[in-house]
Amino acid sequence: MLIPIENVLSKDEVSQFRASLDQADWQDGSKTAGTLARSVKRNQQLEDGNALAVSLGNHILRRLGNHPAFISAALPSRIYPPKFNRYADGGSYGAHVDSALMQVPGTGITVRSDLSATLFLSEPDEYNGGELEIEGPFGVQSVKLEAGDMVLYPSSSLHRVTPVTRGTRLASFFWIQSMVADEGARTLLFDLDQAIQALTPSVQPDDGHLLKLTGVYHNLLRRWAVA
Repeated sequence: MLIPIENVLSKDEVSQFRASLDQADWQDGSKTAGTLARSVKRNQQLEDGNALAVSLGNHILRRLGNHPAFISAALPSRIYPPKFNRYADGGSYGAHVDSALMQVPGTGITVRSDLSATLFLSEPDEYNGGELEIEGPFGVQSVKLEAGDMVLYPSSSLHRVTPVTRGTRLASFFWIQSMVADEGARTLLFDLDQAIQALTPSVQPDDGHLLKLTGVYHNLLRRWAVA
């Protein structure tokens, strides 16, 4: 399931990010790719531990910590620190699947990649190509969002970034280990939580049906979650 998360960053925040990233020390992105992915990865990245990447990444994490839609969709347990990439001059990333387990650099922490996230930092009309294409049971879905918006998708899916033939595509990307590892269970919980949130403004807080639905949500979460 693909879930767009709007307004993770405001337009002002995006502008501040962009001003900093324009002066960044970009490196060849293939250095961080696995054996199979290295041959299909043509982009630039900020190195792990880069002071700017750490600062901007921490800002993203603070924003996500207060973002109801993200918390509802991801039910995060651990988040791999956000990374940053840049595509230009035909840059692309061929079809690949993200690693299942990732160790956070400089720590003993391992993150299981249940969800992948791409936070767009360039407006769609600033570049041609650069679509994030994600393969799923109903075919290929193409994603190209407004700057400041993010998409969540299963890390188990085959995905790619199409060649950027004009302009520059900037983004942040990272992975989430969810308290609910099963994608189907997590999707049911998200749909139920969204329905409860949509109903809440139209009924009294002590409405019996709303309380019963809320109880079902938390009992399912209690059954499926691993803290």
